[in-house]
Amino acid sequence: MPVLTWPAKSLTEPPTTELHLEAVLYPQGAGYPTLSPEHHLFLGDNLSVMSALLGRYEGQIDLIYADPPFFTNRHYPVRIGRGEDSRQPHTWQLAPGYVDRWDTLDAYLDFLYPRLALMRRLLSPRGTLYVHLDWHASACVRLLLDELFGAERFLNEIVWLYHGPSPIRRAFNRKHDTILVYTKSKQYIFNADAVRVPYNQVTVQTFESSPRAGFGKVPNLKRGKVPEDWWYFPVVARLHRERTGYPTQKPEALLERIILASSEPNSLVADFFCGSGTFPLVAARLGRRTLACDSAWRAVHVTRVRLVEGLRQPFAFWREARYSIPASLATLSFTLTEAPSLSLHAASPALDYWEVDPAWDGKTFRSAAQAWRPPRHTTLPLEIPLPSYPTRVRLRAITVDGQQMETGTTESSI
Repeated sequence: MPVLTWPAKSLTEPPTTELHLEAVLYPQGAGYPTLSPEHHLFLGDNLSVMSALLGRYEGQIDLIYADPPFFTNRHYPVRIGRGEDSRQPHTWQLAPGYVDRWDTLDAYLDFLYPRLALMRRLLSPRGTLYVHLDWHASACVRLLLDELFGAERFLNEIVWLYHGPSPIRRAFNRKHDTILVYTKSKQYIFNADAVRVPYNQVTVQTFESSPRAGFGKVPNLKRGKVPEDWWYFPVVARLHRERTGYPTQKPEALLERIILASSEPNSLVADFFCGSGTFPLVAARLGRRTLACDSAWRAVHVTRVRLVEGLRQPFAFWREARYSIPASLATLSFTLTEAPSLSLHAASPALDYWEVDPAWDGKTFRSAAQAWRPPRHTTLPLEIPLPSYPTRVRLRAITVDGQQMETGTTESSI
């Protein structure tokens, strides 16, 4: 079997790190304060985070979706403005997102190789890994996966097709991504019936009109078919209700098909390059337990807001010890009412998100109520109801620029 080599190639013992519990979030009070979270979001280098998770999760994860940098050698900013014209990018309000720049292809492979090896260790015996790439490095990565999993464990090369404008004039437009699929063993999860799609109407009409169609092989037209290994889903730029402003965001329908096919209800699934958080959001909706990680603070914040908005299940937010959240020196002030609810006084700088722990214990921030800027509106709600009467209030907020603000504690007089 061909093996890809480069001068610095190695698999050393993965680094160790500590994971600090930053908060437990109860989206809009759901499950507060007793329900334990089954979903976990991590800010940190996924190499260190996965290493730290081996003790608890090695051989336990049924599905890992990996959407790493593609070796594009580009910088990807995040759109943080609201109500902007999508056709006029020069007017957009932007913030740093993530950087996909490498000195050499060797440096990129040095980055990806040990992470793929850890993902294999975390997979359960029935587990499947989906690695999402494009033309820049998919050929090299397939050789790495053949080496780590064995070429016999290759399951599919899925081609995701999409439309969109392109500046290319001297080649065919590059309008597909490649998803490489490998299984941990022969006994892998694949739920064919969960992902069936209708037959093309022309096919249905052909079989209905002629008994000779299909040379005697008549499919179950009502049941539908398992999709081929080429999939068409529109890019998020065409899906206004899904857009977060985070670059390279993937459509929910694409991730839903992967999750339905290769995991089961209550399966533990993971995305260690989670970006905008589409995978953990869709997986949690489908009844899976999730692990999600990203090294970019902006990605983790976008994911947190999406989970708060789209779930009614608690989740834990962890931070790798070496990572810190940008802090603002500005202060917050608020007023309690008898509803009970809490009113935030107009803040400067402008806020993107804020949350309340109504019973701060001095150790773990338990977010029982949250407010955020809707994707297409500039207004942040300044009053939110609380799930219980507060006893010792603590507030956290994130500015539009991505800095965190936090109040001291206040004993409630209600």
